[in-house]
Amino acid sequence: MADKTRQVPVQGDTVEDQAKQQTGKQVRLRVDHTGMGTTYANAFKTNATSEEVIIDLGLNMVVPNPQAQDEPEIAGDILFQVNNRLILNYYTAKRLTLSLGQLVRGYEEKFGELQLSAADRVKDGK
Repeated sequence: MADKTRQVPVQGDTVEDQAKQQTGKQVRLRVDHTGMGTTYANAFKTNATSEEVIIDLGLNMVVPNPQAQDEPEIAGDILFQVNNRLILNYYTAKRLTLSLGQLVRGYEEKFGELQLSAADRVKDGK
């Protein structure tokens, strides 16, 4: 397999597996990173059509309430700044889901369970 970073592939999830299923022959994968950009995201929003899965990636940022004295019950707003939109067909979305699930399971086996609630992370000291 050309992608050396993936340790435990899901059967049928790699480009090589897909091509082999279509042609019956082994193929080599060459990856061109020359036009690639990198974006950090700490939040996402999903949507879907009958044919596609849409994932907006971006940053959640707290914007303090400038009228905090007049509205003490409102600390501020959370602004979701969308930086990228990923549009996938359902087959690719399923392969991505399986691959991400494997990555997270491997991480948790090595480092412990990830707590999604910030309150639980503070309580556990992680």
